[in-house]
Amino acid sequence: MKLIISTLLLISHLTLFSQSNNFYGDYYRALGKEGTHFIEYKLTLNQDGTFIFHSYSNNKQGIPPEVNKYGKGKWIAKGKVIIFLSNKQEDFDEKYTLDFNNSKARFVTKHPRDKTDRIIKTKLQFFESEIFWIKTIDIFKI
Repeated sequence: MKLIISTLLLISHLTLFSQSNNFYGDYYRALGKEGTHFIEYKLTLNQDGTFIFHSYSNNKQGIPPEVNKYGKGKWIAKGKVIIFLSNKQEDFDEKYTLDFNNSKARFVTKHPRDKTDRIIKTKLQFFESEIFWIKTIDIFKI
């Protein structure tokens, strides 16, 4: 009887670990051409539930031509959705000005049962945010 219970517990723990996703890590996306109009996004999701975001824009005809924007805060995962939270007192200063509250991104990866040869890059696909230009961004895991 003890052996059966131990085996069932072991199997249930193994299935729990097999379904966990590794959301944390570095994500990156570059758009445009260097020299004319170049945009770069970098996002780091840390294991401790914090994140740092950096947006760099270099538009030779823009005023100013180079713009850096930063954001930081906390993130939580609910299923395959990442929810970003920013605390006004802790996460904002002269450098970190982007407010990620109410921002959500979907974690997209190749399904484990998909045995085809197609390549699906692991990415975060933003679908909700109060930052208007981030709503449609796909940012790929590196």
